Amino acid sequence: MRFLYNLLTYLLLIPFAFYWLVKGVGNRAYLERLPQRFGFGYPKLDGCIWIHAVSVGEVQASVPLIQALLERFPDQKFVVTTVTPTGAARVTLLFADTVEHCYIPFEFPHAVRSFYSSLRPRAAMIMETEIWPNLYRGCGIRKIPLVLVSARISPRSISGYRRFMPLIRETLSHGIIIAAQSQVDADRFLELGANPARTRVTGNIKFDVELDPSIAEQGSLLRSALFGDRSVWIAASTHDGEELEVLNAHRRLLETHPDLLLVLVPRHPERFDGVRESIEKQAFNVVSRTSKQPCQQSTEVFLVDTMGEVPLFYAASDAAFVGGSLVPIGGHNLLEPAAQGLPIVTGPHLFNAPEIAENFIALGACRVVANGGELAASVASLIDDPVVAQEMGNKGLSVLEQNRGSLQRLLVLLEPLLDSDDKASDRNF
Repeated sequence: MRFLYNLLTYLLLIPFAFYWLVKGVGNRAYLERLPQRFGFGYPKLDGCIWIHAVSVGEVQASVPLIQALLERFPDQKFVVTTVTPTGAARVTLLFADTVEHCYIPFEFPHAVRSFYSSLRPRAAMIMETEIWPNLYRGCGIRKIPLVLVSARISPRSISGYRRFMPLIRETLSHGIIIAAQSQVDADRFLELGANPARTRVTGNIKFDVELDPSIAEQGSLLRSALFGDRSVWIAASTHDGEELEVLNAHRRLLETHPDLLLVLVPRHPERFDGVRESIEKQAFNVVSRTSKQPCQQSTEVFLVDTMGEVPLFYAASDAAFVGGSLVPIGGHNLLEPAAQGLPIVTGPHLFNAPEIAENFIALGACRVVANGGELAASVASLIDDPVVAQEMGNKGLSVLEQNRGSLQRLLVLLEPLLDSDDKASDRNF
């Protein structure tokens, strides 16, 4: 089956290149360091610790891990790879020149060989959900310890993996250590052929999020400068088809709360201009972040058309809707607004992190709505009753506190692998 898989990767090479070039027409960032996607242009290193995070969410989740490793191994070179340009921008914003960023290569064998021969990683960590047969095999045949961090498999994904069981079983056979988010995730990996002796439940590293200590003060100053004393709700990480529901909800809210301001943050930067056009077509008075203008009393929507500022605007808001959930994307990170004590509203599509969502819902730390009408009603009740809103926010903080500790459990697994005196991956297994 590996032969057929590799043949498929070569057959898809031209369509993949065409797809990336088309993406680059709309967003020039997709053309940045394009040769790396095909195995060319990687820096030549004498060794590194490699962390892979697909996009913004995974990069953000990796922050406490990378910070801890930088402190413990200051003499090591760190390389963070992403798939998306937005992920790359987030790496640069968070870590500047303390880590090296590269794009992950496409899965065809030449690109994978070039990646390993250039970077020569001595240990690898892959965040959450990525299963790549050739990349994993590359670690295995080179005796590079590979750890799947906060590993999870969604119910939707596992049925697809089952169709390729021989390949997936072989992929998971290369001495991989699986640090699963939950026992359910661990059981799914075991079903796919993971080694029970190398499968652990360490929890979700996202719970160990550490906010900038000054974020609350920064948010307060930003709010005062841009919004004055108006009530503010934020709709963050929204997707196509979702902004319309959010805007419909805001129109209803303005009927009873005429001074209320919506902060709208689309998930993908290539959609910023289109979302602004949609807001204007809906006859809302809009100010964008890049205009560097404060809101007027007549401003109804503030569009955040920049990257990396979601935490700041959470800190400047009274209630949060977390996107990717009114449409079947799977929902985005509930933990970021929870860490700031915000009351949270979300849609019903929460399959990206169901255990986290179920925990929040069960403890009353968030509300689930099905459409714009329900969203408007929920936000209105939170704006009208600050005591209830604060209680919800406190419950979210409790969820975070109860689930912390994944990072420390993970470091117990990682430190023996990264010990310069013993590179063998079998030391504790």
